[in-house]
Amino acid sequence: MYGPGNRGDEIPDELKDRKKRLARLREAKKRLEQEAAEAAAEQEEKISQRNEEERETGHKKRGRKPRPADKNVSPDEKANITDPESRIMKTRSGYVQGYNAQAVVTKEQIIIAADITQEENDVRQLHPMLDQAQHELSTAGVEDKIDVIVEDAGYWSEENIRNADPQGPEILVATTKNWKQRKALREKGSPRGRIPKNISLRDRMERKLRTKRGWDLYSQRGWMVEGAIGQIKSVRGCDHLMRRGLEASKSEWKLIAATHNLLKLWRITQSGCLADRVMV
Repeated sequence: MYGPGNRGDEIPDELKDRKKRLARLREAKKRLEQEAAEAAAEQEEKISQRNEEERETGHKKRGRKPRPADKNVSPDEKANITDPESRIMKTRSGYVQGYNAQAVVTKEQIIIAADITQEENDVRQLHPMLDQAQHELSTAGVEDKIDVIVEDAGYWSEENIRNADPQGPEILVATTKNWKQRKALREKGSPRGRIPKNISLRDRMERKLRTKRGWDLYSQRGWMVEGAIGQIKSVRGCDHLMRRGLEASKSEWKLIAATHNLLKLWRITQSGCLADRVMV
Protein backbone atom coordinates (compact mmCIF):
# COMPACT_ATOMS: atom_id res chain seq x y z
CA MET A 1 0.00 0.00 0.00
CA TYR A 2 2.84 2.40 0.79
CA GLY A 3 5.55 0.94 -1.40
CA PRO A 4 8.62 -1.17 -0.59
CA GLY A 5 10.26 -0.30 2.72
CA ASN A 6 7.54 2.15 3.80
CA ARG A 7 5.44 1.69 6.93
CA GLY A 8 2.92 4.49 6.32
CA ASP A 9 3.80 6.53 9.40
CA GLU A 10 6.81 8.36 7.93
CA ILE A 11 7.34 12.07 8.56
CA PRO A 12 5.45 14.16 5.96
CA ASP A 13 7.65 15.70 3.26
CA GLU A 14 6.90 19.24 4.45
CA LEU A 15 8.38 18.40 7.89
CA LYS A 16 11.53 16.57 6.80
CA ASP A 17 13.46 19.74 5.98
CA ARG A 18 14.66 21.87 8.93
CA LYS A 19 13.80 25.17 7.23
CA LYS A 20 10.31 23.96 6.43
CA ARG A 21 9.85 22.84 10.03
CA LEU A 22 10.91 26.27 11.31
CA ALA A 23 8.53 27.95 8.86
CA ARG A 24 5.70 25.74 10.09
CA LEU A 25 6.53 26.58 13.72
CA ARG A 26 6.56 30.31 12.94
CA GLU A 27 3.21 29.95 11.21
CA ALA A 28 1.77 28.18 14.26
CA LYS A 29 3.19 30.85 16.61
CA LYS A 30 1.71 33.62 14.46
CA ARG A 31 -1.69 31.94 14.53
CA LEU A 32 -1.63 31.72 18.34
CA GLU A 33 -0.72 35.41 18.59
CA GLN A 34 -3.53 36.33 16.19
CA GLU A 35 -6.07 34.28 18.15
CA ALA A 36 -4.92 35.88 21.42
CA ALA A 37 -5.34 39.37 19.89
CA GLU A 38 -8.83 38.49 18.60
CA ALA A 39 -9.86 37.08 21.98
CA ALA A 40 -8.57 40.23 23.71
CA ALA A 41 -10.53 42.45 21.31
CA GLU A 42 -13.68 40.43 21.95
CA GLN A 43 -13.16 40.66 25.71
CA GLU A 44 -12.65 44.43 25.47
CA GLU A 45 -15.94 44.68 23.57
CA LYS A 46 -17.76 42.72 26.31
CA ILE A 47 -16.29 44.98 29.00
CA SER A 48 -17.26 48.06 27.01
CA GLN A 49 -20.85 46.85 26.56
CA ARG A 50 -21.13 46.01 30.26
CA ASN A 51 -19.86 49.44 31.26
CA GLU A 52 -22.27 51.13 28.85
CA GLU A 53 -25.23 49.19 30.25
CA GLU A 54 -24.24 50.10 33.80
CA ARG A 55 -24.01 53.79 32.83
CA GLU A 56 -27.43 53.73 31.19
CA THR A 57 -29.18 51.94 34.06
CA GLY A 58 -27.20 53.49 36.90
CA HIS A 59 -26.85 50.05 38.52
CA LYS A 60 -24.02 47.55 38.75
CA LYS A 61 -24.71 44.33 36.86
CA ARG A 62 -24.87 41.11 38.80
CA GLY A 63 -22.41 38.30 38.37
CA ARG A 64 -18.66 38.13 38.10
CA LYS A 65 -16.96 41.04 36.38
CA PRO A 66 -15.26 40.16 33.07
CA ARG A 67 -11.54 39.59 33.29
CA PRO A 68 -9.30 42.31 31.82
CA ALA A 69 -8.34 41.73 28.19
CA ASP A 70 -4.91 40.13 27.73
CA LYS A 71 -3.22 40.05 24.32
CA ASN A 72 -0.42 37.77 25.50
CA VAL A 73 -0.43 34.13 24.43
CA SER A 74 -1.06 31.79 27.36
CA PRO A 75 1.80 29.33 28.04
CA ASP A 76 -0.82 26.56 27.97
CA GLU A 77 -1.96 27.36 24.42
CA LYS A 78 -0.96 24.84 21.77
CA ALA A 79 -0.89 24.74 17.97
CA ASN A 80 -0.78 21.63 15.83
CA ILE A 81 2.07 21.75 13.31
CA THR A 82 0.92 18.66 11.38
CA ASP A 83 -2.39 20.32 10.50
CA PRO A 84 -2.17 24.00 11.54
CA GLU A 85 -5.75 24.68 10.41
CA SER A 86 -7.21 22.12 12.84
CA ARG A 87 -8.20 23.05 16.38
CA ILE A 88 -8.55 21.35 19.77
CA MET A 89 -12.18 20.23 20.11
CA LYS A 90 -13.99 19.15 23.25
CA THR A 91 -15.95 15.89 22.86
CA ARG A 92 -17.83 13.55 25.19
CA SER A 93 -14.72 11.40 25.44
CA GLY A 94 -12.27 14.23 26.01
CA TYR A 95 -10.31 16.61 23.81
CA VAL A 96 -9.25 15.82 20.23
CA GLN A 97 -7.37 17.63 17.50
CA GLY A 98 -9.76 18.14 14.63
CA TYR A 99 -12.66 20.09 13.17
CA ASN A 100 -16.32 20.73 13.97
CA ALA A 101 -18.53 18.94 11.43
CA GLN A 102 -22.01 20.38 10.80
CA ALA A 103 -25.05 18.84 9.09
CA VAL A 104 -28.65 19.82 8.37
CA VAL A 105 -30.85 16.72 8.18
CA THR A 106 -34.46 16.15 7.07
CA LYS A 107 -37.05 13.94 8.77
CA GLU A 108 -36.02 11.21 6.33
CA GLN A 109 -32.41 11.53 7.59
CA ILE A 110 -31.26 13.01 4.28
CA ILE A 111 -28.39 15.48 4.73
CA ILE A 112 -29.21 18.64 2.77
CA ALA A 113 -26.26 20.74 3.98
CA ALA A 114 -22.85 19.74 5.30
CA ASP A 115 -19.88 21.86 6.28
CA ILE A 116 -16.89 22.00 8.59
CA THR A 117 -15.73 24.82 10.84
CA GLN A 118 -12.72 25.48 13.03
CA GLU A 119 -14.92 26.84 15.83
CA GLU A 120 -15.45 24.37 18.67
CA ASN A 121 -18.71 26.09 19.65
CA ASP A 122 -21.84 25.61 17.54
CA VAL A 123 -23.51 28.87 18.50
CA ARG A 124 -22.39 30.82 15.41
CA GLN A 125 -23.24 28.02 12.98
CA LEU A 126 -27.05 28.19 13.17
CA HIS A 127 -27.73 30.85 10.54
CA PRO A 128 -24.86 29.93 8.15
CA MET A 129 -26.01 26.29 8.07
CA LEU A 130 -29.66 27.29 7.63
CA ASP A 131 -28.71 29.60 4.75
CA GLN A 132 -26.66 26.84 3.18
CA ALA A 133 -29.52 24.35 3.49
CA GLN A 134 -31.98 26.73 1.82
CA HIS A 135 -29.46 27.45 -0.94
CA GLU A 136 -28.86 23.73 -1.58
CA LEU A 137 -32.61 23.06 -1.81
CA SER A 138 -33.11 25.97 -4.21
CA THR A 139 -30.17 24.84 -6.37
CA ALA A 140 -31.61 21.31 -6.51
CA GLY A 141 -34.95 22.70 -7.71
CA VAL A 142 -36.84 21.88 -4.50
CA GLU A 143 -39.66 24.40 -4.17
CA ASP A 144 -40.77 23.34 -0.67
CA LYS A 145 -39.46 25.65 2.04
CA ILE A 146 -38.12 24.63 5.43
CA ASP A 147 -40.92 25.18 7.95
CA VAL A 148 -39.20 24.45 11.27
CA ILE A 149 -35.60 23.93 12.32
CA VAL A 150 -34.75 22.34 15.69
CA GLU A 151 -31.35 22.71 17.35
CA ASP A 152 -29.78 21.55 20.60
CA ALA A 153 -28.53 23.88 23.33
CA GLY A 154 -25.14 24.32 21.64
CA TYR A 155 -26.81 26.66 19.12
CA TRP A 156 -28.68 28.79 21.66
CA SER A 157 -28.10 32.51 21.96
CA GLU A 158 -30.50 35.42 22.13
CA GLU A 159 -28.59 36.99 19.25
CA ASN A 160 -29.45 34.00 17.05
CA ILE A 161 -33.14 34.53 17.80
CA ARG A 162 -32.98 38.29 17.27
CA ASN A 163 -31.25 37.79 13.90
CA ALA A 164 -33.77 35.22 12.66
CA ASP A 165 -35.61 36.08 9.44
CA PRO A 166 -39.27 36.85 10.34
CA GLN A 167 -40.25 35.31 6.99
CA GLY A 168 -37.93 32.34 7.41
CA PRO A 169 -38.36 28.98 9.15
CA GLU A 170 -39.53 28.81 12.74
CA ILE A 171 -36.54 28.19 14.99
CA LEU A 172 -36.73 25.95 18.05
CA VAL A 173 -33.49 25.92 20.03
CA ALA A 174 -33.00 24.29 23.42
CA THR A 175 -31.70 26.68 26.04
CA THR A 176 -30.39 23.92 28.28
CA LYS A 177 -29.58 20.21 28.29
CA ASN A 178 -32.22 17.61 27.44
CA TRP A 179 -32.53 16.21 30.97
CA LYS A 180 -33.14 19.70 32.33
CA GLN A 181 -35.81 20.26 29.68
CA ARG A 182 -37.59 17.05 30.64
CA LYS A 183 -37.35 17.96 34.32
CA ALA A 184 -38.89 21.40 33.67
CA LEU A 185 -41.66 19.77 31.64
CA ARG A 186 -42.45 17.36 34.51
CA GLU A 187 -42.34 20.02 37.21
CA LYS A 188 -43.96 22.97 35.43
CA GLY A 189 -46.04 21.21 32.80
CA SER A 190 -47.24 22.81 29.57
CA PRO A 191 -47.77 26.59 29.81
CA ARG A 192 -51.30 27.97 29.69
CA GLY A 193 -52.77 31.35 28.97
CA ARG A 194 -51.27 34.32 27.20
CA ILE A 195 -47.56 34.89 26.98
CA PRO A 196 -46.55 37.35 29.74
CA LYS A 197 -45.51 40.84 28.67
CA ASN A 198 -41.82 41.82 28.69
CA ILE A 199 -40.77 38.17 28.75
CA SER A 200 -37.14 37.57 27.74
CA LEU A 201 -36.25 35.74 24.54
CA ARG A 202 -34.84 32.88 26.62
CA ASP A 203 -38.01 32.52 28.71
CA ARG A 204 -40.14 32.76 25.58
CA MET A 205 -38.17 29.95 23.93
CA GLU A 206 -38.34 27.77 27.06
CA ARG A 207 -42.08 28.36 27.22
CA LYS A 208 -42.50 27.40 23.56
CA LEU A 209 -40.52 24.17 24.04
CA ARG A 210 -42.74 23.21 26.99
CA THR A 211 -45.88 23.37 24.85
CA LYS A 212 -47.11 20.05 23.44
CA ARG A 213 -46.38 21.16 19.88
CA GLY A 214 -42.94 22.53 20.77
CA TRP A 215 -41.86 19.43 22.67
CA ASP A 216 -43.23 17.08 19.96
CA LEU A 217 -41.22 18.93 17.33
CA TYR A 218 -38.03 19.20 19.37
CA SER A 219 -38.09 15.55 20.47
CA GLN A 220 -37.75 14.52 16.80
CA ARG A 221 -34.24 16.00 16.68
CA GLY A 222 -32.76 12.99 18.48
CA TRP A 223 -33.66 10.39 15.88
CA MET A 224 -33.32 12.77 12.92
CA VAL A 225 -29.85 14.28 13.10
CA GLU A 226 -28.37 12.08 15.85
CA GLY A 227 -29.61 9.01 13.99
CA ALA A 228 -27.92 10.11 10.76
CA ILE A 229 -24.64 10.94 12.53
CA GLY A 230 -24.78 7.61 14.38
CA GLN A 231 -25.16 5.73 11.10
CA ILE A 232 -22.15 7.55 9.65
CA LYS A 233 -19.85 7.18 12.66
CA SER A 234 -20.87 3.89 14.26
CA VAL A 235 -22.33 1.82 11.42
CA ARG A 236 -20.06 2.93 8.58
CA GLY A 237 -17.02 3.60 10.77
CA CYS A 238 -16.48 7.15 9.45
CA ASP A 239 -15.51 8.45 12.88
CA HIS A 240 -12.47 10.49 11.85
CA LEU A 241 -11.20 12.45 8.86
CA MET A 242 -8.37 11.09 6.74
CA ARG A 243 -7.37 14.37 5.06
CA ARG A 244 -5.63 17.42 6.49
CA GLY A 245 -6.43 21.08 6.04
CA LEU A 246 -9.75 22.90 6.26
CA GLU A 247 -10.74 22.74 2.59
CA ALA A 248 -9.64 19.11 2.20
CA SER A 249 -11.59 18.15 5.33
CA LYS A 250 -14.66 19.97 4.05
CA SER A 251 -14.58 18.03 0.79
CA GLU A 252 -14.17 14.73 2.66
CA TRP A 253 -17.09 15.47 5.00
CA LYS A 254 -19.33 16.44 2.07
CA LEU A 255 -18.37 13.22 0.29
CA ILE A 256 -19.28 11.24 3.41
CA ALA A 257 -22.63 13.09 3.55
CA ALA A 258 -23.30 12.40 -0.14
CA THR A 259 -22.62 8.67 0.21
CA HIS A 260 -24.85 8.61 3.30
CA ASN A 261 -27.66 10.07 1.18
CA LEU A 262 -27.11 7.54 -1.60
CA LEU A 263 -27.24 4.67 0.88
CA LYS A 264 -30.31 6.11 2.57
CA LEU A 265 -32.20 6.62 -0.69
CA TRP A 266 -31.23 3.16 -1.96
CA ARG A 267 -32.50 1.52 1.23
CA ILE A 268 -35.73 3.52 1.10
CA THR A 269 -36.37 2.48 -2.52
CA GLN A 270 -35.61 -1.14 -1.65
CA SER A 271 -38.23 -1.03 1.08
CA GLY A 272 -40.73 0.65 -1.25
CA CYS A 273 -41.23 3.55 1.16
CA LEU A 274 -39.78 6.44 -0.83
CA ALA A 275 -41.87 9.49 0.01
CA ASP A 276 -42.32 12.25 -2.55
CA ARG A 277 -41.20 14.81 0.06
CA VAL A 278 -37.69 13.39 0.43
CA MET A 279 -35.26 16.22 -0.30
CA VAL A 280 -31.77 15.71 -1.72
